[in-house]
Amino acid sequence: MSRVCELTGKAPQSGNNVSHAKNRTKRRFLPNLNDVTLSSETLGQSFKFRISAAALRSVDHRGGLDAFFAKANDAELSSRALKVKRDIAKAQQAA
Repeated sequence: MSRVCELTGKAPQSGNNVSHAKNRTKRRFLPNLNDVTLSSETLGQSFKFRISAAALRSVDHRGGLDAFFAKANDAELSSRALKVKRDIAKAQQAA
């Protein structure tokens, strides 16, 4: 399973562990990913995503999954999330 947030595209970064003696060894900074179930009011369905804690706060801040997808950049979304975004937009236009 890849360590990439499905909504924001956050991925592992690389850097250095720096000891007290300033010795440097390579390390990875992993995103804080969680498996969550988010519901769409427009579709009346729930969707499981693997997203970062920061993305979960963004979804709450924007007022839910539908509002988050309305402002989300397509380049950052995973293919599953992009399909859900298109379905929500289609349902909103039909209503």
